[in-house]
Amino acid sequence: MRHILALAASTGLALAMAAPAHADHHMASATISAENHQAMQAALADARRADDRARDTFRNPGETLAFFGVEPGMTVVDYMPAGGWYTRVLVPYLGANGRYIGLTPDPAAADNERFGNYFAGLPKDYTDNVGKWNLTGAPNMVAATGAAELEPYQGEVDRVLIFREMHNLYRSGVLHSELTRIRNLLADDGMLGIVQHRAKPWATGDYTSGNNGYLRQQDVIGLIEAHGFQLVGTSEVNANPRDTADYEGGVWELPPAMRGDNEARRSVGESDRMTLLFRKR
Repeated sequence: MRHILALAASTGLALAMAAPAHADHHMASATISAENHQAMQAALADARRADDRARDTFRNPGETLAFFGVEPGMTVVDYMPAGGWYTRVLVPYLGANGRYIGLTPDPAAADNERFGNYFAGLPKDYTDNVGKWNLTGAPNMVAATGAAELEPYQGEVDRVLIFREMHNLYRSGVLHSELTRIRNLLADDGMLGIVQHRAKPWATGDYTSGNNGYLRQQDVIGLIEAHGFQLVGTSEVNANPRDTADYEGGVWELPPAMRGDNEARRSVGESDRMTLLFRKR
């Protein structure tokens, strides 16, 4: 049986996790200190997040990063940072002694031209937007995609975080190569944290191909463990039981995308999400 860590949230970020007997020191010391709590509150209150805060109630950034054991001073990879929602939390939270790496997939690994072109455009889009977010003065930020850019960080990364992008890795054909890159980046005691739109356990393979945004939790766990990781914790901090996860237009019928004539979906909120933590092994 896999070791499951219960999420015990009380006030704010005062989070304690019961570690399994074989857990390493990062898991055993995952209780959030008063100093880290203060740093997180400051990051969440940063003026650059003014337009982001409406999503906090659905994405629970403080509690999620606490569950992943992210602390100031760490080296953290934010995989496919997209619009930078978590960038604007992580950069101020990690602080001057930390390092934030925005990593995008290798376009050459995609199994079709559509995704190859999409991945190829991500680094420039991200770099251009960093200036708009007023984060360009942060000396601890790195945007990377190629092997040469990643070489200095091989085996040095404390955490890799993948927020709502596993379906894109799965459907584009890059899952194996990217998880291999991620594992090589992580330190021996490094961990991989994943938040992903969650399909129902009984959802069909056709619906969970990645093209609807939803994946089954058991499938994600199996895929990650097959690439040299061990599940050490799950959390329901990003769960949403109102999400039926069966929409014809996939997860994009829900906020914030709200595609199509689906205003009725607004009351559902954002998707039901699995929150998983793995150790490199």
